[in-house]
Amino acid sequence: GGCKSGEACSIVLRGASSHVLDEAERSLHDALCILTATVKDPRIICGGGCTEILMAQAIDREVESTPGKKALAMASFARALRQLPSIVADNGGYDSAELVTQLRAAHAAGNT
Repeated sequence: GGCKSGEACSIVLRGASSHVLDEAERSLHDALCILTATVKDPRIICGGGCTEILMAQAIDREVESTPGKKALAMASFARALRQLPSIVADNGGYDSAELVTQLRAAHAAGNT
């Protein structure tokens, strides 16, 4: 199975309507662009909301010593960062409440 190195292949898309086909083509294009970018630069970062939770925690620590309206803005930004893992999990079809609580518990236990 698959294509040998350097060979071309064809992908056939089928769908119930032109809208479905257009969306499938866009998704395939996005996936191929990500693959190309990954091959060109294979560096990765932690995913699954790890970095967002760490940034939110760092901001929360700074909020305690920040006076005035700036502290409110910082707290709101930290709250927004904590929502990102939930949004990503929801979009992936996962139980976001379960995953995010597990992620936050892991960070609270020092497992980052």
